[in-house]
Amino acid sequence: MESNLFIKEFDGFDIPCQYMFDLRKTKVKDCVGCWSCWIKTPGRCINTDLDEFYKAYLKADKVIILSKVNQRFVSGNLKTLFDRMIPLFMPDITFKHGEAMHLPRYRKYPDVEIYYQGDFDSLDSKEIYENYLHRTFAQFYSKCEVVKPINQSSMQEISG
Repeated sequence: MESNLFIKEFDGFDIPCQYMFDLRKTKVKDCVGCWSCWIKTPGRCINTDLDEFYKAYLKADKVIILSKVNQRFVSGNLKTLFDRMIPLFMPDITFKHGEAMHLPRYRKYPDVEIYYQGDFDSLDSKEIYENYLHRTFAQFYSKCEVVKPINQSSMQEISG
């Protein structure tokens, strides 16, 4: 059976999952750039607010994200969550796919699907949003083949 992690910023979808991370109810603490996750406590942030999330993320086969578009970009809270995922990677850098990226700390990272809610004022801003998410998860060593508007998705498609 596939293990799923569900991250949501809007309601209306109940997806069977082993772990739910509701960003509507959780304010993620900012990364302070202290590098403790690489030097003092390798693989762990000195803030413990995401300890359970990290475990669930690494255990998941698939992560499904319901993202709200906020001023044509991901919300600040979701961006902060992405920033705080840096302990899941090594401080060492490699050059891959034409860009520098951190080396993986673990052998396996989950596949990711992102469904978003919100509007864009141009096709360019939509493309920037979608490209940012694809590149973020390429940097996170995750296969991310789905980044699309929620209104173009069925419940069957989302729940797999």
